[in-house]
Amino acid sequence: MPFTPEQFEEMSGKLGLVKEEIGKFIVGQQEAVEFSLYSILADGHALLEGLPGLGKTMLIRTISEVLDLSFSRIQFTPDLMPADITGTSILERNEEGMQRFAFKEGPIFSQMVLADEINRATPKTQSALLEAMGEKTVTVLGETRQMARPFFVLATQNPIEMEGTYPLPEAQMDRFLCKIILPYPSKLELKEIILRTTGPQHIDIQKVMDAEEIVMAQEMVKEVVIADEMINYAVDLVSATHNNSGSSDDWAKYVQYGSGPRGLQSIIRLAKARALVAGRYHVSIADIKTVAKPALRHRILINYEGEAEGVDVDGLIVKLLEEVRQGASVQ
Repeated sequence: MPFTPEQFEEMSGKLGLVKEEIGKFIVGQQEAVEFSLYSILADGHALLEGLPGLGKTMLIRTISEVLDLSFSRIQFTPDLMPADITGTSILERNEEGMQRFAFKEGPIFSQMVLADEINRATPKTQSALLEAMGEKTVTVLGETRQMARPFFVLATQNPIEMEGTYPLPEAQMDRFLCKIILPYPSKLELKEIILRTTGPQHIDIQKVMDAEEIVMAQEMVKEVVIADEMINYAVDLVSATHNNSGSSDDWAKYVQYGSGPRGLQSIIRLAKARALVAGRYHVSIADIKTVAKPALRHRILINYEGEAEGVDVDGLIVKLLEEVRQGASVQ
């Protein structure tokens, strides 16, 4: 193992300070904060769904400030073009009067990118973002450019006002490491939001880590140990999401398609990231159970019968976790 136990403990302490610093500005939304951080550490991207005004932009901006990373926000609209995201080459005249093409980088070249309401842009524009997410490169006019490290995209979807939108196909949803649901704040949280945002006090955000340390943390996540028993349990969970998995429960009849290999990869990567934040060098059963919902909820497709019955994907995953037992494979 290239990292010492002391380095793991030091990194875990810094990540704890990151969560504390974010909590100074962001009220509640613990799952959104934690899984955004897990996704960054696992070198993946997150899809966030929530009503307008719940602080999605402020969340990712605050994380970028605490981690000292460059930030950009892209507002997706029906008339947004791929070049508005990736950038384009323009004709410039140099000091000698000669003309040449110069590439002007688009907002995708930031280290942290908020893709706001991604389902409001056309599939062609969506694909410009998803290519950068999957390949970590952008190709414009035949020239390929590498993305910055670390590179994290938080895409948002609005669960209401679906008219005139272009929902992400299942194959593109699968590219997101996890899907985070942003709940409405409680009464106490609403009161705290008002006190923090309408009063005279000013909250200073301190930089806790930088890009180099984040890249190091991503390498540490890969070194977190996971036992074969934990891998087998995660495999059983993913296999059980298919309606032909042999499940005896009634919920299986509502599933049209289950998770593929990327779902399994997401569970393992998120579980390793959670273990590192908790200061452990190994993945526990609690890590896998905790990350199961965000890792699988956008990878399970409910059939027409399930939609008619109002079946909830998160409810299915809870039943799945109850059925699949550690050490007892689903045949």
